[in-house]
Amino acid sequence: MAAAAAPDHLFNLRNNFYLGAYQAAINNSDLTNLPPDDAVERDCLVYRSYIALGSYQLVISEIDESAATPLQAVKLLALYLSSPDNKESTISSLKEWLSDPAIGSNATLRLIAGIIFMHEEDYNEALKHTNAGGTMELHALNVQIFLKMHRSDYAERQLRAMQQIDEDHTLTQLANAWLNLAVGGSKIQEAYLIFQDFSEKYPMTGLILNGKAVCCMHMGNFDEAEGLLLDALNKDAKDPETLANLVVCSLHQGKSTSRYLNQLKLTHPDHMLVKRASSGDESFERALQSVA
Repeated sequence: MAAAAAPDHLFNLRNNFYLGAYQAAINNSDLTNLPPDDAVERDCLVYRSYIALGSYQLVISEIDESAATPLQAVKLLALYLSSPDNKESTISSLKEWLSDPAIGSNATLRLIAGIIFMHEEDYNEALKHTNAGGTMELHALNVQIFLKMHRSDYAERQLRAMQQIDEDHTLTQLANAWLNLAVGGSKIQEAYLIFQDFSEKYPMTGLILNGKAVCCMHMGNFDEAEGLLLDALNKDAKDPETLANLVVCSLHQGKSTSRYLNQLKLTHPDHMLVKRASSGDESFERALQSVA
């Protein structure tokens, strides 16, 4: 008879992190008597929560050279995101570690590589390290990468693999919602129901509110979307996705977008929407000059 599955001490911590309840993840991380591997995973989730909240320097200063490989990988992510000046050296270190047979196959290192190369929009390089899967987070990241590449067929294969492992897993549900949003049409309602289910089971987070709001915008319910996004803005006034979605929502409502766009430019100058707006401004200026 098979032994009963060991209790998952990190279930709530992981769930908080996946759903964007980063402060709750940090506040509820004081778990004692964890096996060594679980303790490392706990620390990784806590430090990744700090990264998500923008506390890069705390992560960089607290993880020292003696820390385990997964924690070193998380430190690399903090270094990469903390300053544009660090990007080149961080990617160089990352590639060096990935080519080291002793640590190159570490799941957390491969996950961080996928996240960094996805930021760089180098999707093929990201997939080199993530495509083998091995954890639910790697599968979920693959779904995101394939959707960025506009390959919903490959994303769907990854989702099927996740559903076979654990259909009710939070990441499986999230990946399903992302795919439904990408496919569109009647699938939008299914995505909305997934986010609605999260909002009934768990404390409301910016991630859940943004998910519901994007579904509402796809369905043409811009007033409802605006209400959800303003709730999200109250939780975090600098969240880039909330600000970007408010720009899009305001455009559809015929309202001014300048305040949200200016906030986004100030806090996240590299955001795709800011870059698009800037290139749009430049072409508008050129068009005016050609007429003048």
